[in-house]
Amino acid sequence: MSDAAAWLDRALAGERRALARAITWIECRHGAIGAALAKRPVGRRDHGVGQPHVVGVTGPPGSGKSTFVDRLVTRARADGQRVAVVAVDPSSPFSGGSILGDRVRMERHTGDDGVYIRSLSSRGHLGGLSAASAEVVDLFDAAGFDLVLVETVGVGQSELGIMEVADTVVVILTPESGDAVQAMKAGLLEIADVFVVNKSDRPGADRLARELARAVALDDGPWRPEVRKTVARDGDGVDAVVDATRAHLAWCVGEGRERWNQRRAAARVRLYLDLVAEKARRRAEDALDAATREALGDGELDPHALAHDHE
Repeated sequence: MSDAAAWLDRALAGERRALARAITWIECRHGAIGAALAKRPVGRRDHGVGQPHVVGVTGPPGSGKSTFVDRLVTRARADGQRVAVVAVDPSSPFSGGSILGDRVRMERHTGDDGVYIRSLSSRGHLGGLSAASAEVVDLFDAAGFDLVLVETVGVGQSELGIMEVADTVVVILTPESGDAVQAMKAGLLEIADVFVVNKSDRPGADRLARELARAVALDDGPWRPEVRKTVARDGDGVDAVVDATRAHLAWCVGEGRERWNQRRAAARVRLYLDLVAEKARRRAEDALDAATREALGDGELDPHALAHDHE
């Protein structure tokens, strides 16, 4: 048995250190860990929707996503659920480093063995998700968590990838986020299964909730998103959002099953393309010698022509 497979078995048996190691290998694109995970039982792959329930939380920066996720964790633990959180933080375009601050924000859960929180760097991935997120979700699934929360970096129009990872997408807005028209321009009406107007104790919250409700009413899609108001800081309205997410899950299990299957199929295609793209980029970087790099930098070589020559 390979080291990756052995570490994976220890992770699935509940060893937190091994779980951390497995996630790190997934982030580093250690191929053996992905291959080992593909051979382990994953509920959503083998049995279907809701095993576990994967909830994506997205929205503009400053909308209170981390505070809201913290409240969802508290509610789930009160219900006896084991919870995993994948918190995707933005990475520096210069150093590649990331703040990875969500574990600090949720530190009150760090001593709870029923909660596992892991921050991932987006590493420039345009979907608001780390390229490793889908496999990390599968890992948490195989490890027996009941609820997986995926919090994205909140970069607006490029958040569409969350649809393919999560069963239920919660879009959090605030009165400062703008009106429902801005939400439509950002594509948020297409990805939201539940809308949350957070910081609803602020002026403009009622108006935003009404505008969202009117916009949703015009949607002729198979699922009509619910609109809920919260003050996540105080926990107000969070229970109603949990009820809305569970209602959406029930729909996915029933009449919405075909749509859920389409999302999962799209997720598998995206994962394949991500893996191929990453390998191709690494090969290109490895083949880029100092002389060629200098010629590109000086403008002596045309990037388009060089790329065409290597097709």
